[in-house]
Amino acid sequence: MLISEGHKRTFRLDGQMAVLFAAMAGALNAAGFQAAGFFSANMTGNASSFSDHLALGDWSLAGIFALFLSAFILGAMVSGLLIQWGGTRQSRAKYAYGIVLEGLVVFVLGGADLLQVLPAHGLVLGLSFAMGIQNAATTRISNARVRTTHVSGMATDIGLGLAGLIGAQSKDPEATARLRLYSMTMAAFIFGGILGVAAYLAIGGWMFVGMGLALLTIALMRAFH
Repeated sequence: MLISEGHKRTFRLDGQMAVLFAAMAGALNAAGFQAAGFFSANMTGNASSFSDHLALGDWSLAGIFALFLSAFILGAMVSGLLIQWGGTRQSRAKYAYGIVLEGLVVFVLGGADLLQVLPAHGLVLGLSFAMGIQNAATTRISNARVRTTHVSGMATDIGLGLAGLIGAQSKDPEATARLRLYSMTMAAFIFGGILGVAAYLAIGGWMFVGMGLALLTIALMRAFH
């Protein structure tokens, strides 16, 4: 799942990765909102909020949303650099490096939340960095067929896929497979969000600790599977 790339990747393999990581991203995004009142994966909304507060002259909140955007971009950049570094070493696990880092970040954030040593904005800032890492890794390995941390693109692709089913692509098996992939990804993100909120309300910061450990386990196991 975190090894095969290019022509070796199938819709089934991408589907497995999409469902797993979209569910985890949805859980982290929703739990982060429950904990701090901000979304860590919604860069469209954060960019709009930045513009809104900047226009109103609310510099402090505008700055916070700018930091969320910057953290996500930085996470994606770090993920890309790790993939490049792994590529130069001809490592078959190069896409797993970022997921390992994401797991470590989420684990540390969970510990900080439990100890109450991190402000709410700091939690979302760290989660935004983690979401950038994950989205970049899944985007690169799937050749942009899978994006796991946001819904806008998936909703657009689902709409286009539905249009294709009505029109000329109605009997195209690849078009049907794409529609299934995007639908599964969106459903996983939503379902993950429900579970993330429920888990955070039940166990608090332990939810992030558990998610961090789960990401580490997945990265280490799948990288060498």
